[in-house]
Amino acid sequence: MTTESVPASEDLLRRLAPQVLGALVRRYGHFDAAEDAVQEALLAAARQWPAEGRPDHPRGWLIRVASRRLTDQLRSEDARRRREETAAALTPRDAFVEPPPGESRTPAEDDTLALLFLCCHAELSPEARIALTLRAVGGLTTAEIARAFLVPEATMGQRISRAKRRIKASGAPFGIPHDGRDQDQDQGKEPDQDPHGAAERAERLADVLQVLYLIFNEGYTATSGRDLRRADLAAEVIRLTRAVHVRLPADGEVAGLLALMLLTDARRDARTAPDGSLVPLAEQDRTRWDRAAISEGVALVSDALTHTPLGPYQLRAAIAAVHDEAASDEDTDWAEILALYEVLMRLVPGPVERLGHAVAVAMVHGPRQALVLLAALDHDDRLAGHHRLEAVRAHLLEMAGDRAAARAAYAKAAGLTLSVPERRYLQLRAARIAD
Repeated sequence: MTTESVPASEDLLRRLAPQVLGALVRRYGHFDAAEDAVQEALLAAARQWPAEGRPDHPRGWLIRVASRRLTDQLRSEDARRRREETAAALTPRDAFVEPPPGESRTPAEDDTLALLFLCCHAELSPEARIALTLRAVGGLTTAEIARAFLVPEATMGQRISRAKRRIKASGAPFGIPHDGRDQDQDQGKEPDQDPHGAAERAERLADVLQVLYLIFNEGYTATSGRDLRRADLAAEVIRLTRAVHVRLPADGEVAGLLALMLLTDARRDARTAPDGSLVPLAEQDRTRWDRAAISEGVALVSDALTHTPLGPYQLRAAIAAVHDEAASDEDTDWAEILALYEVLMRLVPGPVERLGHAVAVAMVHGPRQALVLLAALDHDDRLAGHHRLEAVRAHLLEMAGDRAAARAAYAKAAGLTLSVPERRYLQLRAARIAD
């Protein structure tokens, strides 16, 4: 233990929770019971660490405590015995320890990565896979996941509960699925064809990538709270996506997603002013962008577009690259962005893609034409009550010179978002128009 009294960091516990859960599921199975044990260990840390000091190896401490809670639950539901296990939490650490300083777990050893694939098992529906992974691996609350899916919180809670029960009943193995090609390639052999295994992994990989994308979006722009972003969440999901890319280096969509994250996250330091307020892309100081991340992202997406089948993540990354490579907002090649959106919408005609397309149309052909496109989204239930639709509408109305309508749309968007920085930004835009 450290000698000083150190509070249990909410960010640290959020980051460690999926790693601890992965370790327990790998060792014991019992997904649902393991999650309960991890939650108890996190509560124990929140109580004990402020008074007794943070342990030298927080992850090992949490795994040890959670393991004891889980084994106790598997033996008996007796509450007295669980309380006794809490008192034993601070015994000398065992084999569950953090890697030595300067070392890290390899992708093959990363329980969190295996947990990703477990949550995306074929026994679950696509919606359930994504929701469960966001909860177990991403550490998002049920309310946050519900907002990401644009569904009621109660609906999402039921979906997650059913997914846990289905995982438990399926007896799904803990690990990353193989299709017979990985081992052959590692041994220098010609890969065997296993269509069933390849199809299963491809399906689960698609859901894994969508989950990683949603978690990154929540980390980059938090849907609620006082902070614009959750840096720990964004950093963790980039790490996980790198791990998937290392394991599947020839997959163009994995490379495209990693590129998209790097190209987007490269702007993080310029997105907020010193007071924490939001700075829109057009007004950001581009000298503060991470040029190394941009170079890596551009190289990844360029290689993927050249050598692999075209996919949505590659196109999204290409759009981000056009923004990042422009010397200024005025130098942005909006015609190229519009062309990329046209292709993207043929692959994924979703509401978010249509919003981005409308902005690109406004920049190339003018806001009036874009507002016509936007009106068609008013009847899309997936965007009902979402602030982004009104925020884009306000921006287009402001471009068109309709100040009164723009002010009303900004005010409406501000009332819909739960993010404090976004709300303040939208309120400020409305106030500026009023002046």
